[in-house]
Amino acid sequence: MFIQTEATPNPATLKFLPGREVLPGEPRDFRDPEMARMSPLASALFSVDGVAGVFLGSDFVSVTKIESVDWAHIKPAILGAVMEHFMSGKPILADGVAAQPDVSGDEFFEEEDTETVEVIKELLATRVRPAVAMDGGDITFKGYKEGTVFLHMQGACAGCPSSTATLKSGIENLLRHFVPGVEQVQQI
Repeated sequence: MFIQTEATPNPATLKFLPGREVLPGEPRDFRDPEMARMSPLASALFSVDGVAGVFLGSDFVSVTKIESVDWAHIKPAILGAVMEHFMSGKPILADGVAAQPDVSGDEFFEEEDTETVEVIKELLATRVRPAVAMDGGDITFKGYKEGTVFLHMQGACAGCPSSTATLKSGIENLLRHFVPGVEQVQQI
């Protein structure tokens, strides 16, 4: 098994491509070992000293390291954990864990803004999320209030030095152009 690695705009995050499907459906972001218990792969990655976060995408795994650790010291162990997981045939998510995370109730917006929110979500799904996934992350809609769109960045995008530029120059300009009433974008 050959696992490719790619740098991301976030120097603390590397993207690992095992050449096969990782997690179909919605991606999962694990920020600590306790959260990772629902995924044998994420748990194995957190067992590597220096791993601070694991993000599972459709065909990639993004791993974020703690700042004081050098990639040269932990990359071989991460590659080994990913390879061992896929060779073992273990599931990505533990038995009984839904493949789709329950995000109901996470969103907030006024009922009269439903049509605007649907347009925002469609633009995020078709134009933003694929580009962000190429960088090893994801972005999800959280809310809309008084012209402000609230988004949550995950994976390589969380804590990335260029995430502010992505939000303001890229996503905010896109949404302001296509969605009347959108004035700004903020990260949650």
